[in-house]
Amino acid sequence: MTSPISPLGGRTGRRKSLGQHFLADSRIAGRILDAAELSPDDLIVEIGPGRGVLTKRLVDRVKRVVAIELDGELAAALPARLDFPANLTCVEADARVMDLAELIAPETSYKVVANLPYYAANPIIRRLLESPPKPGLLIVMVQQEVAKNMVAQPGGMGILSVATQFYAKAKIVCSVPPKSFRPPPKVTSAVVRLDVLQTPAADVASEEDFFTVVRAGFAAPRKQIRNSLSQGLRIGPAAGGLILEEAGIDATRRPQTLDIAEWAGIYQVWSKSAHVSSEEG
Repeated sequence: MTSPISPLGGRTGRRKSLGQHFLADSRIAGRILDAAELSPDDLIVEIGPGRGVLTKRLVDRVKRVVAIELDGELAAALPARLDFPANLTCVEADARVMDLAELIAPETSYKVVANLPYYAANPIIRRLLESPPKPGLLIVMVQQEVAKNMVAQPGGMGILSVATQFYAKAKIVCSVPPKSFRPPPKVTSAVVRLDVLQTPAADVASEEDFFTVVRAGFAAPRKQIRNSLSQGLRIGPAAGGLILEEAGIDATRRPQTLDIAEWAGIYQVWSKSAHVSSEEG
């Protein structure tokens, strides 16, 4: 994978090991802030603040900013660079594993502004969407291909599409060309807005088991759903076909054509059959 885009800001203390490319386009910064629909009462969690290009604007416009930065040198320098704003908390941490509950009180409303490194984008987004406390809104910059997958509709969906849209409404705000960064990366990025749903897009008893079924269904995405699902669940094609028949799904369709409601239907049938099998066992 191409070197990731990480903190936003100018070029100082760039760590080659992190593959950092710093945003240098004020217009893109403005688009990110506009998409966040900031208000004076907002609590913002910024992931990857870098040298503070966005952080500076955020602390001037919102009640509190919690900046999470993996690069220790950048994290240590950020408060002084911004003249120690009282409403800024800067934390050196890896957003892939950090427990936000240690920084955000329960039931607290907050938004996320994040410029995510390519190698960590999926786990960070998944953690933000799945683990409490969940934000109400995320504005994230990711590789453009990842952005397209996040917003894809039936016909072009993948696991990331389902995983994102199960929890949020997703839309692309804008593309970000390589020239917007110093130094420029080799790929185009995109800013994505995620409006987190109050309840998931499908009512399932176990989100973990639901995604077990989804992952199984995409085990062989180029095959018909009957064969892909059977391979993923390690059951025979006939058994997979029966699950799909009961769920009302044409077994010859491809996995990428199914919407979230249809995946939920497959999960419901599979869950019931698995429960019966365990009782018989």
